[in-house]
Amino acid sequence: MDHRKVAEDVVKALGTDNIQAAAHCATRLRLVLKDEDKIDQGALDNNPGVKGTFSVNGQYQIIIGAGDVDKVYAELAQLTNAKETSTEELKAVAQDKGASNPLMDFVKVLSDIFVPVLPALVGGALLMALNNVLTAEGLFGAKSVIETYPALADLVDMVNLIASAPFAFLPVLIGFSATKRFGGNGYLGAAMGMAMVMPQLVNGYDVANVAAAGEMPFWNIFGLNVAQAGYQGSVIPVLAVAWILAQLEKFFHKKIPAAFDFTFTPMLTLIITGFLTFVLVGPIMRTVSDGLTNGLVWLYQTTGAIGLGIFGTFYSPIVITGLHQSFPAIETTLIANIAQTGGSFIFPVACMANLAQGGACFAVMLMTKDDKVKNLASASSVSAMLGITEPAIFGVNLKLRFPFFCAMIASGIASAFIGFFHVLASAMGSAGLIGFISIRSDSWGPFLIGMVLSLVLSFTFTYLYGRKKLAQPAAETAAVGASAAQEEAAVATEAESQSQEDSSSKEGSSVISIGPAASGQFIALENVNDPVFSQKMMGDGLAIDADKGTVYAPADGEITVAYDSQHAYGIKTQEGVEILIHIGIDTVNLEGQGFESLVEQGDQVSKGQELGHFDIEAIKAAGYDPTVMEIITNTADYQDIQVVKEGKITLDQEVLSIQK
Repeated sequence: MDHRKVAEDVVKALGTDNIQAAAHCATRLRLVLKDEDKIDQGALDNNPGVKGTFSVNGQYQIIIGAGDVDKVYAELAQLTNAKETSTEELKAVAQDKGASNPLMDFVKVLSDIFVPVLPALVGGALLMALNNVLTAEGLFGAKSVIETYPALADLVDMVNLIASAPFAFLPVLIGFSATKRFGGNGYLGAAMGMAMVMPQLVNGYDVANVAAAGEMPFWNIFGLNVAQAGYQGSVIPVLAVAWILAQLEKFFHKKIPAAFDFTFTPMLTLIITGFLTFVLVGPIMRTVSDGLTNGLVWLYQTTGAIGLGIFGTFYSPIVITGLHQSFPAIETTLIANIAQTGGSFIFPVACMANLAQGGACFAVMLMTKDDKVKNLASASSVSAMLGITEPAIFGVNLKLRFPFFCAMIASGIASAFIGFFHVLASAMGSAGLIGFISIRSDSWGPFLIGMVLSLVLSFTFTYLYGRKKLAQPAAETAAVGASAAQEEAAVATEAESQSQEDSSSKEGSSVISIGPAASGQFIALENVNDPVFSQKMMGDGLAIDADKGTVYAPADGEITVAYDSQHAYGIKTQEGVEILIHIGIDTVNLEGQGFESLVEQGDQVSKGQELGHFDIEAIKAAGYDPTVMEIITNTADYQDIQVVKEGKITLDQEVLSIQK
């Protein structure tokens, strides 16, 4: 590769004055540009020295390849007079530039926080749906299942207890996950979450009624009356508390001497966070909830179907905030005064929103090729359709983003439809497929049509947009497939002669076997959460979810790349195979922290020899994915590269078969 020429072409395509900051990692140039609209994308796409490009989090990344990217970067720095910038500094520049979308950043943070607690939410949600089916009146007759078979009462009571626990103690789960995401000690976050749901506090679900009755107990602290209110089922207060706690903990870690840090940092962090929680965070969040409640009532009474459509569109985002926990208090009042109000307008909208999220999640299940996502989407879509949407929202739809927004649109349309026909609920119940039980009988027809609209539209929008979105990066694959089909047709017309050629070719061919760079669980390269690897821009190969923080030489050869960041290695084998071993995704930002290299560039290594160590837990704690990628960067030099071992991978196995 002519590194100077590639650098000149890149600068010309980007614009000399358009590069605000530049850095590089093991495989790609990482740039912050003043205006990405000025890029000559065609020139970059047609450049043989550029393996691919993409933009993410305010950075424009150009894939060059291991062993070449540092040389191209050096030439680019000379051409643009750009000073050398670390990847962490570049990240800060991108954030300061405001290139990232604040809404999407917020959504990403929420997804990071809720994904780890999904198993508890999925299990509880499905059990809660089962409990709703067993206790719903009129579903299988005039009486509920539990009324028909009283012997099941204790079993149903136990199911309800287990189902309710993850939601009643949601602040504990979120406290742990959110504090860890914000860089603090997760166990301190869990402890603070426990404090927010202690039994001596007024239960969070009863706070509004107790306060209205003037029976709220208070602490008198330095002359301040602090309400003894709990936060069962809350989200936003806990997120705020977790952020405050994490910042305080990091502050005290820096300021308190090491000899006293272990003792006093947790104590000071908890007491200050606790005081702020009950004095400021709780009252402010309750004020927000009251404002939302009054706004919803005004919206329905003033704007009718249009207002209900707006409410339906934004119902799921409200669920994200946890402010929907205030809705039961409003619904109770509306239903208690049904002679004057006609019933609750909130419950029907909740059904439309839940069904929309379930339909979008179901579409994802049919589209995805990732078994983990498929299994999660399967359970979560059923849960959402039965009235519990947190697993679908946080585990699937928000993570992919477009299903969530498709569901919002579908929910808005369906909600406007039922609003036009004045569909109201005469009782509270499960806001899902069996929600019609709670609807006034004279509105069953429009309500059922609204349910179908919500499901069908959300599924259709998600499926059509998702197929289009997934098809874009697959264009090259489709072209290869078409070419392969043409070759197959040619083979069919000349079967005998081609068969002889194939036999001759096989006799003259040789196969190279490559071992694993780490032990652990196999991950298909297509499922790696980085387009550079998942779209095979760097070449074919595999990924490994390592069970041990050590990487090994997968073959005999020479170390061609060993970066100061110690997160990537390049090896050229004796047969000429060029292998990139990349530890983690975006771990270059750690600048060597948590990594230890045992080799240097130019060293000769033997298959199975230790190349370096990495701290898996430290990488995860820093918010990075520690997956190990093993890529054949000169894939184009070979006829075929196949993965020959999946599932559990051990060091004594072969994982790749390369045919010359």
